[in-house]
Amino acid sequence: MELDNLDWRLMNDWQRALPLVPHPFRIIGETLNTTEEDILLRLKSLLASGSISRVGATCRPNTLAASTLAAVAAPPERIEEVAAIITGIEGVNHSYQRENEWNIWFVATGPTRDFVDAALDEVARKTGLKVLDLRLVRPFNVDLGFALDGTSTMPPPVPVDETVPLEEGDRALMQALSEGMALVTRPFAALGEQLGRSEGDILDRVRALAQSGVLSRIGLIVRHRPLGWRSNAMCVFDVPADEIEEKGRALTQVQGVTLCYERRPAPGDWPYTLYCMIHGRSRSEALDVLSLARVRAQLTGYDYKVLFSTRCFKQTGALIDKTERA
Repeated sequence: MELDNLDWRLMNDWQRALPLVPHPFRIIGETLNTTEEDILLRLKSLLASGSISRVGATCRPNTLAASTLAAVAAPPERIEEVAAIITGIEGVNHSYQRENEWNIWFVATGPTRDFVDAALDEVARKTGLKVLDLRLVRPFNVDLGFALDGTSTMPPPVPVDETVPLEEGDRALMQALSEGMALVTRPFAALGEQLGRSEGDILDRVRALAQSGVLSRIGLIVRHRPLGWRSNAMCVFDVPADEIEEKGRALTQVQGVTLCYERRPAPGDWPYTLYCMIHGRSRSEALDVLSLARVRAQLTGYDYKVLFSTRCFKQTGALIDKTERA
């Protein structure tokens, strides 16, 4: 599919800002000097071509669901076998091969921590391999939205407002948003029909979840590899606990850094505590960003590793509500 300037503007400008109104695609069309019908046609084409995975939302980790980043060290001759086992386990929503001894990395998400623990236990049992469980400690930015023209840094994440009470239907709502909204003129009405709720109720609750920070962003979920960002590196640093916040916040200000968070280490196997992702159009571009990031965040004196992704085995929305998904 050949993308024109309007396609790029649509993907670049609406990753986080889907209008929370009954006719969001009409508003986008008016902003881009086109029609609601044209926007819907373009979104369907972008979805069919794999340029976007969905129009929907992402949930801030460990609010409505539990999650972790995990890894195994698969022998080279077993990579295909182990990857197939991991991607087949319920709750695994992302899985990649990366350049490291710990070579298959995956995210497991589920309604409870017990659910996630059971998924990791199943990986260990079925593969016979040790599993690193690298739980999130603190996010500095986890929404993965970034300028496709590479011209801006990330906005700070919305803080979670723990005074906003969660409601019974929030998990089902976020599950549906995680899987993707219908590309129709009134998507929130369609979502309400799916969940047995009114359009107004759905919109009110989505606004509340967005304001609380539980819903971390809502808009186009872009698939970066098909769009040219094929050199994606997870960079990890061994940073003392009392320096992580300062250096993590500094990393988020570096153009080209697209994720940043603190994770629990795995003593004896994986000492790294500060993570960032760099999405580049080439390996050299990604390494240039890393060099700049290490200087800007004053990380040049710390042990680090760069793990380029070589294959994507699975990339889907998170499992938040098991009942709704079923």
